[in-house]
Amino acid sequence: MNRRRFGLGLLAGLALSQRTALAEDEPFPIFASDAQQVDYRFRKRTLAYNTAEAPGTIIVDSRQRFLYFILGQGQAIRYGVGVGREEFGWSGEAVIGRKAKWPRWSPTPEQIARSKVSASWSQGMAGGLGNPLGARALYLYQNGRDTYYRIHGTDSPATIGHKSSTGCIRMLNMDVADLYDRVAVGTRVIVLPGGKTGLF
Repeated sequence: MNRRRFGLGLLAGLALSQRTALAEDEPFPIFASDAQQVDYRFRKRTLAYNTAEAPGTIIVDSRQRFLYFILGQGQAIRYGVGVGREEFGWSGEAVIGRKAKWPRWSPTPEQIARSKVSASWSQGMAGGLGNPLGARALYLYQNGRDTYYRIHGTDSPATIGHKSSTGCIRMLNMDVADLYDRVAVGTRVIVLPGGKTGLF
């Protein structure tokens, strides 16, 4: 094998290592390399987690910036997350009312009023790279109503582990894609106290 072919093969291998395996219907890449922008403690792992909550429940610890997917038998998958800034933090219970891959982002009226950037997207942004909702969104509902809070991916992986959002729970795209495949509409979500109480 000559050097040129070896070099091309190495580059191809590195490119493949920079993204997760994509399903045939995955229209955009999900980069595994995003995790390199996150402190090691906020990377996905399975660990001991004692709770009385049923397997399949999602528990968000906003103070510690972790999301737990309960497996049962004292185990959970823990993901690092970004949570709401102090003025936007919240706690309470909800259910996943809807799921979407590469979701469209439409800023809320409050976001439009606060930010010129959000206002420029008042008609919405199609899903894809650069969309702030990332690769997946889990829409949180309470009493049958959309709360406008989401568990979603991000185009800013360095924000994982920080209070950086306007209330939504951010995850690495590779992590939210993993969680998306594990949960169904109706899944219970518990956000532990750490911000203001209530969703509204």
